[in-house]
Order: sequence, then C-alpha cells, then structure tokens
Amino acid sequence: MTRLVLVLGDQLSEGIAALRSADKGSDVVVMAEVAAETDYVAHHPKKIALIFAAMRKFAERLRSDGWNVRYSELDDTNNSGSIVGELLRRTEETGAQEVIATEPGEWRLIEALQNAPVAVRILEDDRFIASHKEFEDWARGRKALRMEYFYRDMRRKTGLLMDGDGPEGGKWNYDHENRKPAPDTINTAPMQFTPDDTVAAVLDLVEARFGKTFGDLRPFHYATEPGQAKRALAHFITHGLPKFGDYQDAMLDSERFLYHALLSAYMNIGLLDPLEVCQAAEAAYRAGDAPLNAVEGFIRQIIGWREYVRGIYFHEGPEYPRRNRLNHQRGLPPLYWGAETKMRCMRQAVAQTKEEAYAHHIQRLMVTGNFALLAGVNPAEVHEWYLSVYIDAFEWVEAPNTVGMSQFADGGVIASKPYVSSGNYIDKMSDYCSTCAYDVKTKVGDGACPFNLLYWHFLDRHRERFEGNGRMGNMYRTWDRMDADKRKAVLAQADDFLEQMSAGGRV
Repeated sequence: MTRLVLVLGDQLSEGIAALRSADKGSDVVVMAEVAAETDYVAHHPKKIALIFAAMRKFAERLRSDGWNVRYSELDDTNNSGSIVGELLRRTEETGAQEVIATEPGEWRLIEALQNAPVAVRILEDDRFIASHKEFEDWARGRKALRMEYFYRDMRRKTGLLMDGDGPEGGKWNYDHENRKPAPDTINTAPMQFTPDDTVAAVLDLVEARFGKTFGDLRPFHYATEPGQAKRALAHFITHGLPKFGDYQDAMLDSERFLYHALLSAYMNIGLLDPLEVCQAAEAAYRAGDAPLNAVEGFIRQIIGWREYVRGIYFHEGPEYPRRNRLNHQRGLPPLYWGAETKMRCMRQAVAQTKEEAYAHHIQRLMVTGNFALLAGVNPAEVHEWYLSVYIDAFEWVEAPNTVGMSQFADGGVIASKPYVSSGNYIDKMSDYCSTCAYDVKTKVGDGACPFNLLYWHFLDRHRERFEGNGRMGNMYRTWDRMDADKRKAVLAQADDFLEQMSAGGRV
C-alpha cells in the first residue's frame, strides 16, 4: 500500500519522524511550495527564499537516497496553493490511502491536517529534547511555569555542562556576567555563503512574486544545506562563542551581528540539530577555547529557552497567540514598516530587520518590543509583525516570545513582570542614544526621549494591575516621589506623542 509522507519546509531533517516511519520502496514523499504558507502573513522575502532553497536541496538529497519525491514548486501550473490541496492532488495521482506527517509547529497547520478529507497520521516531532508529555509532566501542579527550573531539568537530561549531579562551575546560570555594554570593536561576523544555481533560481522566483513585500531580498548569504550550516556553526564556535556571553545584550549602530551566532533559523528548519549545536559549544568549553559564562548562556538559549517556549506554545493551546490581557488596542505604527522616525534605536532596529531579516534578542525585546508594549500596541499586530519579518520566526517559537515575554499579553504565564524600561537601559547597552534626535537624559519637555515618557505612562495606566508586583514596587515609589506637576506634564506629553503617532505623524 502506497502512503504519502508529508515533509514541511521547517522539517528538513533526514531523521524526521514521518520519514523514519515510511517505506522508501513504496511510499511517496510530498513537498510543496504553496501560496497558503507564503501569504498568511507577509513573510520577509529572505525567509521565503531560505525555506524554498533549502526545501529544493532537501528534495534532491532524498531523491539521491532513493526516495520517490513529488515536489511542487510555487509557480507550477497545477499547484493547488495549499498543503492539504497538494496532498489531495498527490493522493489522486498515486492512489495513496494514508498520509504520514510530522507534527507541524503551528496550530493553524495542525488543524488543517486534522480536518483534511484524507486520513492523516500525525507523529510527534521528536527533534526536540522535551516531548509534549515531558513538558506537561513538568508543568503539572506548578504555580508558575518559569524557564529557569525547566532549564535545569534539561541540563540534567542531556548531561550538558554537568559536574556529576550538579552544574559545571557550581552555578546553573551565569547571566549576571553577560550584560556588558558594547565593546569598541568587533573582530568577527557570521559566515556568509554565495548563492549557487538552486538559490539563484529561488531568488529570481521570490523577487518576481514578493518584490513589494517588506524586506530586502538581496544580498542573500544564508546557508541552505546542512554542510553549509555546519560550517557556519564551526565558524561561530571558533570566532563568536568566546565573547558571545559578555556582549550578547549589547547593541552597536555600526555592528548588526556582534558575536551572535545566527544559527536559529538553521535549527528551526532542520539544517542543524540543536543538541549537536550545544555539544559543539560544550566541547569548546572543555577544550579551554570558550569561557563558561559564554557557553552556558548560549546553551541556555537552546535547551532552556527554545525548548521552554515550544512547551508553552503547545501547553497553552491554539488561542494563545490571540491573548491580550492588558487590553492594548493601538494599531501597529507605520514606523515598524519603515516609515521615518526620529527615534534612532527604532530606526536602526527596523532598518536592520528590513535588510537582514534579523535582529538579536535585545533589539527585539528591549527596543521594538519594549516600545510596542509601552505604547499599548495590540499584541496580535505585534505578533504578526514578528512572525512576518524575522527569518527564524515560526509560531511555536515566535508567539510565546512575543505574546508572553515581550508584550505580557498572556498575563504572566512566561514573565513575572512586564519587560519595560525607559531610555536609560537602551543608552547603557548601546550607542544609539548618542546621535539620536531625542535626549535620553531628558525626562519631560523639549527633546524628551519617548521611552522615558511612555515608561511612566505605562506604569500609571496599569497601576492597579502592577503596583502589588514585588518586582515593580520601586518603580511606583519613584513615580510617587515625583512632583505632582511633573507627573501631570509627563502623562500629557506622552498622550500627545501617542496621538501624533496614531495619526501618522513623524515621531
């Protein structure tokens, strides 16, 4: 009996569950570039190009290994335009009676497969360290689902950076050592790759089809096959990892990547195995080539945070991305799509996002995310923006980071308090403020930094919810000590700023 084996664009691993359960001699692999996946949000052209190029190369590797692969390119005349539609088309061609699929990373696609008019057997995606059951067992009965404690269990399970039953170096977390401001110079950059014929053909297709979408397609230098991704990993381990920890939160006007790895997209689509990435980092520490604070911080991002947010996404259910516990309703400002702004930190973060499909975690959390939260932007629109513009964004990882960590729209499932700050944090961790039109030292009046105004505006309008939060008490005490006239002026100026921004004015 012939079965179809569905392989999605973020499942490009030979050991994926559906392939392991299939018979190479009789089953047919189905892969498809479809409009339903390119168009449900306005994906960055680089993201579409990465996935399509990697898919085409993966299909060829499967064929070389003896698999029968039916591949639909986006511009195929018979392309139905959806995953389910392509499964039905291939069912008619082959007479297959069942589809084997590895669980998608988005509820949207899971529900589409569950409701398909063909029998689909969905297997759990076991490329992750923690299964759904393991996360549910960990979460059961806990008053708070905090990543730090989950991370410790992942360390114990994998044995990474363990010294017997305890953590290497005596501490689980070295984050306090990883908050240094940006250095004067950076002496490395992520590895880049020249497009080959397959990538070039995809770039032409994407340019023709998505040329007006937000984001620069060219130049394109991402890895599109496992060999390249492993070279990018080796390059980072040698040149980036030793200083990654110290400067992972820093931001520089002239340096977009600093010591960051840019490996998340490769892990998220299947070109790199996350555990192998962590093992390579640990090996560098054991060999004396990278310090413990850097290696621990890097590994925590993968087996801690990455695994944790996936667990949260499936634990909380399909409605999670639509949560809005703070009832923020403001529309996403045009400056997120490149409209001119006088705020240098926002201008730089958005420009970098447009050109690279990338910004590192502090730019996302404490610049673009912080501003959206302070301004009261509807988290559904913020979620859609992040899902659209970043090359590593898939809903299982993006939604918890945005809805939970960044926008506090889940009411505290992930974070114990909102991640809000005035301009002072951005000034401390970057060089943006030194050349900004606004003055980060000015709290109110002419030239006052909008982050300063909106910070107090946010705290004031949400006082009933947050003044009892033990981690926010000092903020409210500082606010209360201000002169009453100054508080009134801050709120009025913040209101004027928000009104001008919502009206489409340049802010």
